[in-house]
Amino acid sequence: MDETITIQDKIAAEYDGLSAKLQVAADYVVANPVDVATRSLRSISGSTGLAPATFSRLARALGFDNYEELRELSRHAVGRQFVSFSNKAERLQSEDDTKVGAPFLNRQAQACIGNIETLVRSVDAARLEQVVELLHRARNVTLFGAFGVTGIVEYMAYMGNYFAPNWFIAGRMGASLSSSMTHLSNRDVLVVITTAPFARRSILAVEMARERGAGVVVLTDNHACPALKHATVGLIHSTDSPQFFSSYVATLVLVETIIGMLVKRAGPAAQQRIQDVEAKNHRLGEFWTE
Repeated sequence: MDETITIQDKIAAEYDGLSAKLQVAADYVVANPVDVATRSLRSISGSTGLAPATFSRLARALGFDNYEELRELSRHAVGRQFVSFSNKAERLQSEDDTKVGAPFLNRQAQACIGNIETLVRSVDAARLEQVVELLHRARNVTLFGAFGVTGIVEYMAYMGNYFAPNWFIAGRMGASLSSSMTHLSNRDVLVVITTAPFARRSILAVEMARERGAGVVVLTDNHACPALKHATVGLIHSTDSPQFFSSYVATLVLVETIIGMLVKRAGPAAQQRIQDVEAKNHRLGEFWTE
C-alpha cells in the first residue's frame, strides 16, 4: 500500500463520478475516519441508514477490491488515534434518537451481533489453533488484564482452573505484577487481554515475558496494539459499541471458544478434574439446594 495516498485523496479523485448515494457514503467516510477504521460495516450502516452494499460499491468505485481494503486505508490514516470515552459519551448524549432510527437496545445488540459476526468471519483458524496448542502444552499459564478487561481475565482463569491446576492470574488484588513475571520461562505462556486505550502494564508484561522466552498470546481489538509486535500469536476482534465504552461480547466469545477447545483437547484428565471440582463443590455446600 502506498502510504502517501490517503482515503481523502482517493475520494477526491473519484468524487465527481460517484452517484448521489455513493457521494453520501463518501462524505461519511471522509468525515468519520475513526468510525470507519474501528466500527463494523453493519454498525456504520445502522448509523448512516445506508445499506452495507452501498459502502461495498463505494469501495469498488474508488478502486479497492472490497470494503475491507477501504477500511484498512482509513486505519492507516487514523494510526493510533483513540477517541476518549468522554468524547464518546458527549457524542452519545448529543444524538437525536428520532434521527438515529432505532432504540438504543437495538443498536447496542446490533453492534454486539456485528462484533461476533466479524469475529467468526475474520478469525484465522490456524492462529486460533496455535493459541490453543500453546496453552495446551504450557507448564503454566499466566493471565493478565487491566482496567475493563480485569473481569474477563478473572472469568477465563475461573474456567481454566476447572480443568487444569496450572492457570494463574498475575497482579491479582494488588499483588506485584513483577513477581508473577519472574517464574516465566520458555515452558510457560502469558495471556494478555488489552483493548484501546492500552494499559501500560499490559504492554510491559508482554515485553518482559518475551524477554524470559515465554510464549505470549495477545487478545486485542486493534491492529496498532503495541503488544502485538512482541506476541507469539495475536488475535484481533471487534469491540465496537454505540455507547461510550467498548463492548466485550466478542471478547467473551473468543475466550469461551479457546477454553472449550482446550477442554476438548485435554481429554479424560480434564473431565476427571472437573468431576472432582464438582464433587468438592457439593461437599462444601457451595450451591443452593432445596
